Amino acid sequence: MKDGLTDTHPEAEAVLSDLLRRAPVWRRLALVDELNQVARTLALNGLRRRYPEASETELRRRLADLILGKELAEAAYGPLTPHGGNDE
Repeated sequence: MKDGLTDTHPEAEAVLSDLLRRAPVWRRLALVDELNQVARTLALNGLRRRYPEASETELRRRLADLILGKELAEAAYGPLTPHGGNDE
């Protein structure tokens, strides 16, 4: 992969690329799903550190801001109410 992984030896990157190319579609989709779950978990953990007093509802709403952008998240879920009660 040109301009690919900067911290990976080119031979190792070639092996990884070959394995991914040969993998069935279902496996590649499963890998994408796993990576998305990891990214979501990391983002939520970062939000928990940044907003330690926030409820789970607020944290999920802030995650929507990160994923969708503030404008779309507000249109979909309403305005963000920081440190609001009604934790689900």
